[in-house]
Amino acid sequence: MNFTLPELPYALNALAPVISEETLNFHYGKHHQTYVTNLNNLIKGTEFENADLDSIVKKADGPIFNNAAQTWNHNFYFLSLTPNNGSTPSAALLKAINAGWGSLDAFKDEFNKAAVSLFGSGWAWLVKDADSKLSIVKESNAGNPLTHGLIPILTFDVWEHAYYVDYRNRRADHVAALWNIIDWDVISARF
Repeated sequence: MNFTLPELPYALNALAPVISEETLNFHYGKHHQTYVTNLNNLIKGTEFENADLDSIVKKADGPIFNNAAQTWNHNFYFLSLTPNNGSTPSAALLKAINAGWGSLDAFKDEFNKAAVSLFGSGWAWLVKDADSKLSIVKESNAGNPLTHGLIPILTFDVWEHAYYVDYRNRRADHVAALWNIIDWDVISARF
């Protein structure tokens, strides 16, 4: 199977000022593309050559896992964003969030803490388990909740390349601003 970058449902400058066109050119156009290119090269002649991305993430290790998971994580992340802010979680998702954290604002506070406190590079995730119970997990580097049998709902990328051009070392500011461009329609559909 040959993997490609997903087409973004927005222009490269559409998420500014939260994420600048310069950041998207590097993050999506270069970093994300490199993971896709590396993955395609690494799986040639392996058991993963014709596998779908989910299967590779769940079964691979080493460089194949790293590039597959980073491809998956970035696909998921970029397709969770929108320039059209103002959407809200569906009633079902909001009910589950309220059950877990008491309110949407309390959930955002806990999610922000998880994202900001992740040491080094990685991802903060909202996931659900087999019983549809929500939780917040942190994954270092290319970590992906699929490897733990969890279903990803939302993620924030906290690798420095996701925010350094726009926010320098202010990860907390970047994380707080991301809520302005989250596509709750997409997130709710995953729930």
